[in-house]
Amino acid sequence: MSLTTEDVEKIAHLARLAIGPEEGEALSHDLSNILDLVAQMEAADTADVTPMAHPLEMNQRLRPDRVTESNQRERYMSNAPLAEDGLFLVPKVIE
Repeated sequence: MSLTTEDVEKIAHLARLAIGPEEGEALSHDLSNILDLVAQMEAADTADVTPMAHPLEMNQRLRPDRVTESNQRERYMSNAPLAEDGLFLVPKVIE
């Protein structure tokens, strides 16, 4: 697929990008090459390819689910200007 300089200017306008006249020709060439590559990739036969989330067949190592920190609620609440029943009190912002 070949993009013209006018096509690139329209795309730049829609994307709210400011490009100069000298950049338009280079961008049209680069974008045309990218679209040609996408067309080549779409032409590849992937009917027998199994979709996968990761190229390696490995299980994810998980850490043990255990408590690693002590309860410091009182320490954190001591800096609060207003607190009640272990909760921070804040001014109402939505009416």
